[in-house]
This record gives sequence, C-alpha cells and structure tokens, in this order.
Amino acid sequence: MLKFSSYSTRMVNTKRGVLECLESAVGDDLSNVDLLIWHASVGHDFHALVEACKEYAPQARVVAASCCGVVGAEGVSESMKDIALMAVEGKEFAVAHGDGLSGSNAFEQCQAMARSLQEQDPGINMVYFLGSGLDTANDRCLAGFESVLGADVTVFGATSSDNMKGLVNFQVVDGQVMEQGAYAIGFSDPTLKVETQATHGFVAVGEPFVVTKSEGNRIQELNGQPAWEEYTRRLGLPSSAECADTIPIGALAERLSEERAAEYGNDHILRAVTQRDGHSMVYATEIEEGTQLWLTARDEPLIFSEMDRIVQEIKGRIEGRTPVAVFHADCLARGRFLFNRIIKEELVGKMQYPFFEDGSCPPWLGMYGFGEFARLGGDNEYHNYTTALYVIYR
Repeated sequence: MLKFSSYSTRMVNTKRGVLECLESAVGDDLSNVDLLIWHASVGHDFHALVEACKEYAPQARVVAASCCGVVGAEGVSESMKDIALMAVEGKEFAVAHGDGLSGSNAFEQCQAMARSLQEQDPGINMVYFLGSGLDTANDRCLAGFESVLGADVTVFGATSSDNMKGLVNFQVVDGQVMEQGAYAIGFSDPTLKVETQATHGFVAVGEPFVVTKSEGNRIQELNGQPAWEEYTRRLGLPSSAECADTIPIGALAERLSEERAAEYGNDHILRAVTQRDGHSMVYATEIEEGTQLWLTARDEPLIFSEMDRIVQEIKGRIEGRTPVAVFHADCLARGRFLFNRIIKEELVGKMQYPFFEDGSCPPWLGMYGFGEFARLGGDNEYHNYTTALYVIYR
C-alpha cells in the first residue's frame, strides 16, 4: 500500500531546502522512498533540485514543477524561494512524461502518456497530471488520457507557472528539466480512492464578447475585431499590454449548463488567457467560433462561502474516512498577486482544518499555478482561477 508524507519550507539554497523537506517528511532513513513530487517557486534552480535528490535518495523517481508559491501542512507561502514535497513509499504507481506539449499536439502527447502508464501498470485507477501552464489545450489533454484509460479514471492536478509573468515555467522528470513539458503519475493502489472538486467565486459582468474567429486554442477575433486589442480595450488597458498585465483582472467566463452550474455553485466556468500571440490570444482550451465570453468580477464573500461548501461536500462523499494525502491546486491570481486583498491564511485554514485528525493536517501538497484539473458534472474538467482539492483516502 502507498504511504504519503509531506513538508514545505522557504529556503534560499535549493540543496538545503531539499534536504530539510526530505528529513522532515520522511526522517533520517530515506532508503524506502520511491517517489518524490516537488513544487518549487521559480527562484529555485531545478537542476540543483534534481542533483540533490540523486544524492540523498538515488533510488527514488523524481518529478517537479515550478509554481508561484506553495501550500503545505505548515501553511502557505508565496515567495520566490518556496519548496514543497510529497514523498511516496510503495510501488503501486507509474510515471510518464512528454516534452514539447502545445495546443496543437496536446491530445497526442497525453494519449501517449496514458498508453505508457497503462503498459507499466494496467491497474491505474487515478492520474495526477502536471502540464505546462503556457500554450496548451488542456481540454485536449484530458481527452487524450480518457481515450486510453477511460473517463472513469479521475485526472487531477494543475498546470505549472512562474511568478505571474507568463514567460517560462518548468517541469522535471528524473534528470530532465523541461519548459513546455508535462508529467503524469498513475496510482494503482486498489485500496485508494480520490474525491475532487473546484470553486472560483467570480461573477460574470457586462455584455459578452463573441468569438468571431478562432483556431484550436487561439482566439483571433472578438466581436469582429483583432482579439488582443478588443480584449485589452474592454479591460481598460493599452493594446501594448502584456499577458501578465491581464492575469489578475482578465478572467473570462463561459456559461455552464444549469445542471453543471448547480454543482459548481456558479453559472460560469472561468478561462485564462495564458499568452499573447501577436493580435491573437492563447486560450487555455480549444474554443469554437460563436462562443460567448464574459469579463468577470471577483466576489469575496462568495470565495469563502463556496470554499466552505466544497469542503463539506467532499467530507460527505468520503463518509468519515481519513485522508491519506491531499493534493491541492490554487490559481496564482487567488493569492497575494490578486491585489493582496484576500486573506490567504484564512482561506487555507478553511480548506485544511476540516480534514485534521487528532489535531494534525494530513500530508498536503499545494501550489499556486496557472490552472487546475478536477471533476465537474461527473466528468474530468479543466478550470482556471479556482481552488481545487484532491482528497485521497483509504
């Protein structure tokens, strides 16, 4: 059976940060660790992280991703030097990865990863997926996994990020450091199940844009105008603005069906613009011409009330069982980078305290990234601007 442990720290020196996390999470004897899952802010050297893992736990598989801050059982931190670990003991897992992930090849790349996982271990029953947060069609990623593993296998995870610049992000598998890659961990412990749910807390405002020209995950025209110029005009920004200027204020909303909206606690699902491509906007999923997109405004009370709701719904579904690990993805715009208004420690407390057992938080690995994967309406779904919780229990 798989065993999970975690730790997070703010440490300038990457090697010392790795050692502190390993010793605090696992103890002095690291020989039984089989898998190391890392989140680290972009101030860390990912090659140094890999070398430290090889030195201290050479038998372990290593995966990592860059982020804009971490959340662990120790709390939340959004510095340039955060590092967090989920350590796994046991053999019931498989690891696959791809490089050069993009909007045009997301389906094929993730289909190949799914085939690799299945070939390594046909008992895979859940997948933790971490992809690039820049030019990727994340709905096609999910379709690629489902084409091999089936829609009943829950895919949860996130997309990596930088410090909200939208310039570079990193993914690591063993000795390979990538900037537009992805990894997938398939867990096959038959005693484990996972419950996932996401919430955002924004409301659609004003008249919608209409996508009048698009190709794949690129929006070329909005309302018959060049997309970037029309988008920034409505945001009150100059057309010379860069993607980083739009992330805090530029969440776009797509209308949900009534049934999915009732479960989500919101009439719309949010999408992010991850890059500017000339006059076009790189969208987080593929998008059809004719789609309506609303600008949004954040609703602070809704953020907190919906957090309470999804935590209680997850707890109800696990029926009193104790989580063995919680993975967690948060949009970087919900942390201090969104005008420093949200009391992030209070929000994290609301999501963690209900899962405490005998006064202790379960092993917890959270990150501030560009996007989140969690089920909605019984389906695997990609989200932006949410808090997404993935509770693994036995």
